[in-house]
Amino acid sequence: METNRTLLQMKFGRIVKAFAKEAHITLEEALDKAYDSKTFMLMDEGIADMQTMSDIYLTDELLIEYGYKKSPAETLRK
Repeated sequence: METNRTLLQMKFGRIVKAFAKEAHITLEEALDKAYDSKTFMLMDEGIADMQTMSDIYLTDELLIEYGYKKSPAETLRK
């Protein structure tokens, strides 16, 4: 699916802002981490239609990827 680059950039900006808030890190740190993340790579390349997922879902993916939040699977194992 071809995504409009401007819309994707706007979505990513919202996700980075939410990630910074939830992880209690600066926007600059959040942006650096986000651009190096698997989540961003999947969104940018349109793999698995990640760009169509909600902002909350994608923010959670970043939080889990960087260890700020446990994945649902980890929570169930306890």
